[in-house]
Amino acid sequence: MPVVKSQNSKILTYPPSSVKRAEKSLLCSPFKIKLFETMRRQSVALGAIASENGVKHGYTQKPLSELSCDNDLGWLIEVGILRREVDGQGITDGFRLTPLGHQLSEKYQGQNLPAPSWRDRLYNSVIRWLRLPL
Repeated sequence: MPVVKSQNSKILTYPPSSVKRAEKSLLCSPFKIKLFETMRRQSVALGAIASENGVKHGYTQKPLSELSCDNDLGWLIEVGILRREVDGQGITDGFRLTPLGHQLSEKYQGQNLPAPSWRDRLYNSVIRWLRLPL
């Protein structure tokens, strides 16, 4: 099992199937590695990712509607890569990486995310549509 050391010094282990699913979801997402590298340092608001802002900041290749962007970020939350930012009054519109997200963003740091294969896209679409646990 892959092991990740979290910020509070706990060692986290993930089942290989969870890491594989998360990585495929990351590669199939419409986001660029720059978004995840930024999230390693700070929270990123939905408004900075959606529409023309995402392209301007280098987070997406093409503009995404706010709804589409929120859905794609929500899927990355479900597979364990992201979490919503929380402040003293509740959930905000910001997103941060989880320890698994840090592990995957470090793996691709400084390089473009590889293009997913058609099998990866099909696999990701099916598990996303059916919400299959692995």
